[in-house]
Amino acid sequence: METNSLLTFNRSIGKQKRLSKAAESSCPFCDVGHLTDIYDQQGEMIFLKNKYPTLEKTDQFVLIESAKHDGNISNYEPEEWQNILAYAIKQWKVFYNDPKYKSVLLYKNYGKLSGGSLSHPHMQIVGLLEADGYREIAPAYFSGDTVATKAGATLNISDHPIMGFLEFNISFDEKSITPAADYIKEVVSYLLADFNDGRCKAYNLFFYKLTDKLYCKVVPRFIVSPYFVGYFISQKFDAEFTAEVIKDLKEKYLN
Repeated sequence: METNSLLTFNRSIGKQKRLSKAAESSCPFCDVGHLTDIYDQQGEMIFLKNKYPTLEKTDQFVLIESAKHDGNISNYEPEEWQNILAYAIKQWKVFYNDPKYKSVLLYKNYGKLSGGSLSHPHMQIVGLLEADGYREIAPAYFSGDTVATKAGATLNISDHPIMGFLEFNISFDEKSITPAADYIKEVVSYLLADFNDGRCKAYNLFFYKLTDKLYCKVVPRFIVSPYFVGYFISQKFDAEFTAEVIKDLKEKYLN
């Protein structure tokens, strides 16, 4: 029986990161003048090497989204977030087309329960030299009844979430990044303001390239279920509650 993919965390680098963060009196991403290993910059967006590459046999990069320390998808202007997403996809594409990597991950953490360590808005790209980040990813994780569609982008809710309980999928291609960005913004805004009576304070974005389609999975984050931690058993909400989520999202956010 095959096991899942495994990455090795370098504890000594992780400790350096923790001690450095404790000693810093200001946000390192706000202090642009002291950033190093910058590969590219477009306006306020900066793409650079991760200062603390804690994962062995990987290349780790950070994309600083904005100069706004408290910026977030929910409070960006629509065009601002559209430009950030397009820039992130552009940088990701460079790496996933590089045969050096077995797979390349693009994701975003927001909030403590998401796994994030810095609050300044950023995304991460990780090139895996040996591990296949897609080995456990099946098309079924992106299937579900369509909630909305426009200009080549489609939004649904997973019938079979990877972890659960609620996972939104946005499918798109390079020609439909703008409507995809709009759907991501609307879903994130809903999660932080209305979902679970406003108790959601964290989320993740995960991006995937499957055949000729790109996907973004938006996942509200809470304490992880022991069924998933111990047994890899995912869960989903009942049909009645899911219908309420769709109704609320459509009435308040989807244009």
